[in-house]
Amino acid sequence: PDCPDFTALLPFRVAIMTTAERSSSIFLFCHKSTKSLAQRIVSSTASKALLVDATRNVEFHDAIDWGEFSDAWPNIFINSVKECAGKDVIFLASFHSPQVVFEQLSVLYAFPRYLVRSFTIILPYFSTGTMERVDMEGQVATAMTLAKLLSAIPLSARGPAQLIMFDIHALQERFYFTDNVIPRLETAIPLLLQRLMRLEDRQDVSIAFPDEGAYKRFHSLFSSYELITCIKVREGTKRVVTVKDGSPVGRHVVIVDDLVQSGGTLQECAKALMSSGAKAISAYVTHAVFPQGSWKKFLHSDDSSRVNFRHFWITDSLPSAIDIAKQEPFELLSLSDIVAEMLLAYDLKR
Repeated sequence: PDCPDFTALLPFRVAIMTTAERSSSIFLFCHKSTKSLAQRIVSSTASKALLVDATRNVEFHDAIDWGEFSDAWPNIFINSVKECAGKDVIFLASFHSPQVVFEQLSVLYAFPRYLVRSFTIILPYFSTGTMERVDMEGQVATAMTLAKLLSAIPLSARGPAQLIMFDIHALQERFYFTDNVIPRLETAIPLLLQRLMRLEDRQDVSIAFPDEGAYKRFHSLFSSYELITCIKVREGTKRVVTVKDGSPVGRHVVIVDDLVQSGGTLQECAKALMSSGAKAISAYVTHAVFPQGSWKKFLHSDDSSRVNFRHFWITDSLPSAIDIAKQEPFELLSLSDIVAEMLLAYDLKR
């Protein structure tokens, strides 16, 4: 929303392209659930390309029919697939539910076989990332399973596919992928840093991490802020969240993590910070998973057992985030600008 909507100009732009310009176009396809983000990416790329006089452009191809047969198995058709030969192709995926994984894998396996020059998959949320290790015999590390499925994507004319993911739960998961794909682990934290600079009380902002894992992962990205770390400690038969390092007294504390599910840890962390003197609490997560509508517990209320968050920033790494962000205190920080900058910064022809 922060950038002009250039999507209406795209048909005109395509119509006047020269043959050379057409050959340098990047084709962007997407799953039906990510169409909104795909349109944002094209709009943002168009506006940024005008500023830097880029020679390459991104064309959005809403050209995949996501049908199904009478027995509910996918019936998929890529309408403009013959145009992809010799082109750089990007597919914007979303594995937000097991029900949509198979149909998208089918498309990911198909594109390289149509002689695309290079193939890039943008998978903002690696959905099985929290199940990356085995603590006892019998557990299944489904993060490795999904990595193997993605590693089976055929090579394009220029080699392995690139797989772009944001704030994956554990960095070591990159080693679950084979050499058949190139995982690019990116972060969406720059979106938060930009938003924090627009706060009226930005001088009072401190960054808190709900556990030591989040601290290790993100603390180096907040070098100009005071940092606070929370941990869980055992009190009798209970485990409670407490402040380990840093002082929240008189501060607007922003809790940062890669994802949120039930939100229980964030609420407990917020309570510990408020009881230690924080003047306000906000939060940021890249992936707003929120199963079973758990985001509703963060809506402002008079319930004294909960902390009312001033801001709760989320990205559109999952399709459901767009609707969640319509409710206060949620606010959407779209990945579109970061993706657009990637597409302009990395020359896929190399």
